[in-house]
Amino acid sequence: MRIDQIAAQLFTVRDLATDAASLAHTLRRIRNAGYLAVQISGMPALPEIEMQALLDDTGLICCATHEPGDKILRDPQGVARRLQALRCTETAYPYPVGVPLATLEDVRAWVKALDESGRVLREEGITLSYHNHQIEFRRVSGKLILEILYDETDPMHLQGEIDTYWVQYGGGDPVEWCERLENRLPILHMKDYQITPDNSPTFAEIGYGNFDWHRIIAAAENSGCRWFVVEQDICPGDPVDSLAKSFDYIAQNLLA
Repeated sequence: MRIDQIAAQLFTVRDLATDAASLAHTLRRIRNAGYLAVQISGMPALPEIEMQALLDDTGLICCATHEPGDKILRDPQGVARRLQALRCTETAYPYPVGVPLATLEDVRAWVKALDESGRVLREEGITLSYHNHQIEFRRVSGKLILEILYDETDPMHLQGEIDTYWVQYGGGDPVEWCERLENRLPILHMKDYQITPDNSPTFAEIGYGNFDWHRIIAAAENSGCRWFVVEQDICPGDPVDSLAKSFDYIAQNLLA
């Protein structure tokens, strides 16, 4: 992992960036923390030309986005146009909002639609990945939903964006899932996992939770990971301070 492969997931700072002015200020802080790239998610609905100008002004690039799941399934051509305007070739399906996943038939219908959208996006030069939470670790007809998703889609149409925290929360092994997605893992969501004094799991800055990041990063690199995206859904204080703390740990301990 190189320093220019580390990105900040902007969903982390969603409460600090509610309009163009606050987003510009937050992007400058993220760049000052050391990041060279961001993944766009949870941000104000600005025109792409305005968003790109803000990135250019702060010296950041957009390495990937999250787009609404229904738009990915309903209008992949529109998603492609947005990504092209942001000079970006990677996007991810974030969460199956409103998608019925109770039966094998439900899951297969959704998986087929993802595969088709991924095909359309690929023809436009865009790679579609899938961002997991814990729900995909539920079994349907004896098989994990996440297994069905990857087994029944074409790797050319759907890649993986493994989220380490949610894999662990769902009962999986982040290292194993990085290994399983060999040549299918362009993006890793780096999200640490810790247990609070009341014995509940929660989010932590990278290096301050329980994960063995050396093993996770090695597995992700072996599977061809190109972007290592730091995300923290809930922070104990200022989210940019948490992103900076994570970046400092990575820079001091995990870089090649």
